[in-house]
Amino acid sequence: MKTRQNGGRPPAVSNDDPDGGLRAVIVDDQALVRTGFRMILLSDGIEVVGEATNGGEAVAMVRRTRPDVVLMDIRMPEMDGIEATRRIVADGSTQTRVIILTTYDLNEYVYEALSAGASGFLLKDVSPDQLVASVRLVRANDALLAPQITRRLIERFSPRADVKPMLHRDLSGLTTRELEVLRLLATGLSNTELAERLTLSTATVKTHVARILSKLGLRDRVQAVVLAYETGLISPGDSP
Repeated sequence: MKTRQNGGRPPAVSNDDPDGGLRAVIVDDQALVRTGFRMILLSDGIEVVGEATNGGEAVAMVRRTRPDVVLMDIRMPEMDGIEATRRIVADGSTQTRVIILTTYDLNEYVYEALSAGASGFLLKDVSPDQLVASVRLVRANDALLAPQITRRLIERFSPRADVKPMLHRDLSGLTTRELEVLRLLATGLSNTELAERLTLSTATVKTHVARILSKLGLRDRVQAVVLAYETGLISPGDSP
């Protein structure tokens, strides 16, 4: 099996070709999993620029190929997917986003991976259509699958306490409206649902979300959800 490993990124594609130029790396220590995912992505025009069998290989390959999305297994030899994700996200020279692959729904490692900077997670028995849709969503910096999936993860694994911790000092830079958007976003509402709840246009909601991410130095809305729980802005069980 051969995959291209170009050193640089291709030119930007036009907006009327949303899938053109989408490049992915697959990381899993099982050849059968890698082969299956590669065939699914290639069949939908998503270029697979490399494959890796452990986290160390993944980090090196991402630096070399600069993919848009990495499909990352958690449990691998030498370096696991969580540490690899942390290193990839910490590399400021790339905007690569990581989707965690897991065998078990609500695996305890997934929350740690999200905290490390992953943009979402998928079960390994995901359908072909869901796999392709997820890669496209993450590349577009949108929510991965249903936002409530991430919410369930956070609610299950975030610390439960009778008293909310003090808000993180970084949140003090948000406006009242931005805090409101972040709080509702963390309950699992999509941009469309946020717009309906706040009587705003979807474009305005997207602008608020973008500003929140920029002010807090976050890569995507998944990290925003994690931060909202960790800072006590919202607690497990809170509803919209």
